[in-house]
Amino acid sequence: MESGPAIFAGVVFALFGAGLLTWTGARVAHRAPVAHGVNPVTSAALTALAGAGALLLGVWCFTRI
Repeated sequence: MESGPAIFAGVVFALFGAGLLTWTGARVAHRAPVAHGVNPVTSAALTALAGAGALLLGVWCFTRI
């Protein structure tokens, strides 16, 4: 019964992190801006860090099942 919320949160975090990393990689590969008005290297690095953090949080939720 208590594993339901952990599974849901893990899936949400994992999908968001993977999607954010994929989107950031596609934007960087096409040399398109990740965020408008911000240094491209900084925005790509911070976005990749946030995506990796969300993916790791999803994996952590799966270990709590």
